[in-house]
Amino acid sequence: MAVQEARQGVDASAHGGGCTCGDCPHGARAGHRRAVAEFLLQRDGFAAGQGLPAAVAHSASASRQWVSEELTQSAELVAERGRAEGEAWLARLWRRTAYTVWAGVVLLLLAQALTAIGAGWTAARTAGLLAALVVAGALTAASCFHRARGGALAPVIGEDNRLSTSRAVAAAWVLFVAYAVLVLAGRLAAASGHSERDRLISGLELARGAGMVTVLAVVCGIAVLVRRVVGLRVLGQRLQKVRADRPRAADLLTDDAGRGTFADIQYVVIGAVALVFSAVRLARRPEQLPDLPWGLAVVVLVSAATYVAGKYAEGGRPVILSVVRSREAGDLDAPIRTGDDIEIRGAGFVPPGAETADRLSRMVVRIGPVHVHVPLVPVTGGFSNPTDTVLTLPVPADVEPGRVEVQVVTAAGAETNRYTIDVTD
Repeated sequence: MAVQEARQGVDASAHGGGCTCGDCPHGARAGHRRAVAEFLLQRDGFAAGQGLPAAVAHSASASRQWVSEELTQSAELVAERGRAEGEAWLARLWRRTAYTVWAGVVLLLLAQALTAIGAGWTAARTAGLLAALVVAGALTAASCFHRARGGALAPVIGEDNRLSTSRAVAAAWVLFVAYAVLVLAGRLAAASGHSERDRLISGLELARGAGMVTVLAVVCGIAVLVRRVVGLRVLGQRLQKVRADRPRAADLLTDDAGRGTFADIQYVVIGAVALVFSAVRLARRPEQLPDLPWGLAVVVLVSAATYVAGKYAEGGRPVILSVVRSREAGDLDAPIRTGDDIEIRGAGFVPPGAETADRLSRMVVRIGPVHVHVPLVPVTGGFSNPTDTVLTLPVPADVEPGRVEVQVVTAAGAETNRYTIDVTD
């Protein structure tokens, strides 16, 4: 087939280090875009009835199966290109994270220099700059060690290869608290008098930073709790998770399907506001931990509780509601026979993030002892089968007449309830 020949040509080709044609790792992005464009052109052509061989054009079921297999193979090639692009993107990301960190240090230096005009350079400014250098050095070293997994972003990338909102918020607070303590340590090292040292040490007392310490404990606990909750819900098939090709910044505010979610957005926004407030307090009073007011701390805790509740509420087990014989308009109702198309109606058949053809092609229906792949039916701009609520597929000839159980296995591996139908001769 054309897809197999193209794949063989890709494997046989050899390219130099500056290649951007898409057939080697150096052109992963171009290769992925080209594969996507070819797939979309092929899908829309099949949707318009073009490209069908004469041997299968006379049979609707045979042409549908042939089109589905062609699209599945083409979608697998697109998925391979996407994974290659994701790996190449992660490999490049560690340098970008390192550059971003050091750009932040430069911006801090510029801000301190501008604010020092008239007021003069102080020991607090020196301590803040040194603390930033230490944190930046640690993040750069971490980026180098985890350069294959996204550099400094590796700890906040979840098992599904998406940025984790809970981990990102917790990591931001951990870095800020570490920076604040380092600032105090620098001030303490430069202090000459006993009274000044005692004042700096008293700045670390719990009474001064109780609000911030409480917020830090809660967001770190939520990061661990959410990972546990999601893992148990996936194992219990109450939540369907599909791995992404690569992490994106939008993952912090959206669900797996790319739709914005209220729980995630409010958690990030309120956490960022509280963090900015704490940074301003640290800049104004660098001799103590930022005294986050309890009113703002409670707002952050309410936001965190809302986020956890949203994680418990999301998802759901796929379910079959009915199975009927598929018929065209004007056809008479009749019992289900082998070879007939059936419609499986329900909910949750397509997990969030599994709308691509390579994911849809992995959906399987068990009809008695036989596993049937759900055929891909293309339309302009997408697919009419399978969908989240309806699956259409033929009853295979291997199914014995009688009472037969039907069960759907989604692309995420979740199984629906068993639904019994009667198959006649």
